[in-house]
Amino acid sequence: MKIELKQIESGDNVEAASLIRGVFHEFSAPQIGTAYSDPTTDHLYEKFRTAGSALWLALVDGELAGCCGIYPTEGLPPGCAELVRFFVKKEFRNQGIGRLLMQQCTDNARQSGYIQLYLESIPEFDRAIGIYETMGYRHLTAPLCDTGHNTCSVWMLKTL
Repeated sequence: MKIELKQIESGDNVEAASLIRGVFHEFSAPQIGTAYSDPTTDHLYEKFRTAGSALWLALVDGELAGCCGIYPTEGLPPGCAELVRFFVKKEFRNQGIGRLLMQQCTDNARQSGYIQLYLESIPEFDRAIGIYETMGYRHLTAPLCDTGHNTCSVWMLKTL
């Protein structure tokens, strides 16, 4: 099994959006007020051209297995970026791909000068929340800003 990490390219938009929405279907997760219905999910390459952002894709033997990114979401405190679009296809879970993607994003955030990473999630993604906890994220009682994903009820923060 050969795992390759790369930043999103323009030709990856359709496949990345399909992966993200597929995970929502798998977990019967809410579609409204989440990344599922966010119009930028169909235009990830364009979204991640923003300075201070990056979206990493994990390919296993050339097949898209997962994604994870960092984004300088408006309204976050100075030095804080948001960990976004963390999704791994079912058949590639429990192989370390999620942790590899998150570590890449953490390293990328540090190199970009960020001192904190914030994330939002939903209870349906409890396995991902467990990974966040083991990677040093702590739970918050309220969101740090308005990301537009108003269905998210899990907010977490990590100091880098």
